[in-house]
Order: sequence, then C-alpha cells, then structure tokens
Amino acid sequence: MDKFYEAFSLYRKRHFEKCAAVCTELLEKNPYDQAAWTLKMQSLTAQVMVDDIEAQEEGIADTLLDSETIAQAARPGTSLKTGANPTTAAGMRPRGATGRPLSGMVRPATQTGRATSLENALKTPRTARSARPVTSQAARTIRLGTASMMTQPDGPFIQITRLNLAKYATTEGIAKPLFLYIFYHENDVRNALDLAVEATKAAQFKDWWWKVALAKCYTTLGLTRDAEQQLRSALKQVPTIDAYLRLANLYTKLDQPLNVLELCTAGLQLFPNEVTLSQEIARVLEGLNNIPASVRYYREILNEDSTHVEAIACIAVNYFYCDQPEVALCFYRRLLQMGIYNAELFNNIGLCCYYAQHYDMMVNCFERALSLAAEETAAEVWYNVSHIAIVSSL
Repeated sequence: MDKFYEAFSLYRKRHFEKCAAVCTELLEKNPYDQAAWTLKMQSLTAQVMVDDIEAQEEGIADTLLDSETIAQAARPGTSLKTGANPTTAAGMRPRGATGRPLSGMVRPATQTGRATSLENALKTPRTARSARPVTSQAARTIRLGTASMMTQPDGPFIQITRLNLAKYATTEGIAKPLFLYIFYHENDVRNALDLAVEATKAAQFKDWWWKVALAKCYTTLGLTRDAEQQLRSALKQVPTIDAYLRLANLYTKLDQPLNVLELCTAGLQLFPNEVTLSQEIARVLEGLNNIPASVRYYREILNEDSTHVEAIACIAVNYFYCDQPEVALCFYRRLLQMGIYNAELFNNIGLCCYYAQHYDMMVNCFERALSLAAEETAAEVWYNVSHIAIVSSL
C-alpha cells in the first residue's frame, strides 16, 4: 500500500498519532513533500483541537480591566451581571455567586465569583486557573523549531518564527491547515494573526473563513470590537452557525444580552430549529431571570435533540423548584440512562426522592453521591444530607 494513502486512511479513521508517524517517515525520505507536511500538520492539530467557542472563561483582565464598559448601572433586563426581577414561577430559585439563578448545567463564567477589586482577585485561589493569559505563549507551547519545512529527528515539527507567512498565505491548500496548526497546536496567536492578515489580503477580503480566523485571534488577544467587526463582515458574506455563535459569545462577554437575543433570532430564521442557537437564547433568558421563556426554548431543543443534556438538566431544575419533584426525577433518571454517572446527578436524584417521599431510594442515592464526590462536591452533598436530617428530626 502506498505510504501516503495509508497515512490519509489513518487520518480519516481518526488515528492521528499513527498518521503523524507515517507522515514523519515520508518526510524523512523527502523533506519537501508538501502533501505529507500538510497532512502531518492536520493530524497534530486534530489531537489538541477543541471547540473553543465555549472553552474560554473570563479572567482578571476581563472582569477588572474591562475597557468596554459604558455604564456602571445597567437598566433592568439589559444586563446579565445585574440580573432582573424574578418571575413568579421561579421566584424561590437560589442564585449563585454571580447573582444569576442556578442552572441545571455548569457553564463557563456562570459559577465563579466575580472579584470586586484586583487585590481580592489576586488573593483568591481560583485566579491561577481562571485567568486567561493575554500573551501568545503558554507553558506547553514554549519550544524551539526547525529552520524550514525540513524536520529534525529530535526537534519540533515547524519553526514558526522563520516561516515566510506571506508566501504560505497565498498557497490555498496549505494556508488554512497552517493557521489551525499555529493557533491550536502551537498556541502562537500573534503569528496566527499575521498569517490570517496576509491570507485575507491575498483573498482580496472576500473569504469569510479568514475573517472568522481573524476574529478568533482578536478575541484571544482581547480586541473584542475588532473581532465583532470581522464576524459581522463574515456574516454579510456567508452566514454560518460558527460565526453566529462566536458573535453571540462576544456580546455575552460585553454584557449585551439583548443583542444576543436579536442575533440568535435572526440566525434561527436562516437555520431553522438549530439547536446551538436556541441554546444560546435559552441561556440568556435564564440569565435574565425569564425562566418560563428559557424553559420553552429548552423544550424546543428537546424536540430536535432528545439527548441534549443541558436541556434535560435545566428543565429538571425548573420542575424541582416549581414543587414538582416527581417530574424532575423522571428527567434525572433519563440522564442516568444516557450514561451520565457523577456525584451531582445522584445528589439531585436524592433530593428529588426525598421531596417525592421515596425514602427508600434517597439513602442509596446520597451514599452513591458521597462515594463519587470530590472534596468540594462532597461538602455540598453533606450539606444536603444534614439539611434533610434536621428537617426529618423536627
């Protein structure tokens, strides 16, 4: 079998490590084989590439050094940070540290507390984990490289700083895989931005893909308004779900929930019944304390995707706080049947069993929750157990 065909077959089967190894053998025979070079880039990128639309959390620079703030006191119903007056159906739902009502799913930047000053933020133990670096280097990406396409046996694959980015930006089959490799594998945002700028010029500003790539770099560097401009331009050329979601996340970061609702509603007109867009609307409505409307969108999501975990969990939470634990228990059992097996789920099932007067199942659920719980989660489970013990003794 031809070696390159074998490598391509391994890539299609998602055996990325084996694919990279075969490409390395090809490059040892011919260091200037662009096909093998590009395929190895794609296999290395696929090993570390994640869905970065929801992977970013707000750090210290985003919360305390925010230069996009227009008004300190937003009008009611226009900010996710200040919240809104609770509705009748969810008036007793507790709130998290950020002031938002508790949701059925833990999402980025919804459960962590917001520091009121830089001094307080530096004192918190969460700072080292939640602060997003503003530079283009990370601990796992500080490495040296080769001088050209030639690969050294004991060295890294590519030396990005010595690449002629303007040359590769004009090569259609290499430019996009090279950008993804630099952005995701090397985490070198500045060089990825330079490549995207050169490629956008080479495409005469008509390629929507490169505009979304520019928005990715601008977002990582904290240039929110520049990212918004690029995404708006990309949507005018070719409307895509990825661009809608990235722009919606930008507006969420800028605390403009009404713009998120307007944007996602317009996206649903072009992509009817799209689950991800409906999910963004449901999240924003939940953050604005409009729980009935949020649950309505989550129900629409379940009509399209009956295995959507977030929708099932959020509807279950709504039923629980609306004094219908029996119905909430059905949804939580559905999550258990889908293979979700953690302490939080067993804790919620135990609470539903207690309020539904299924005392025989309650004890087993809390025991299972404690056996699976980590240190922080165990404290919350013990709190619920102690609360039940106190109430039962009265």
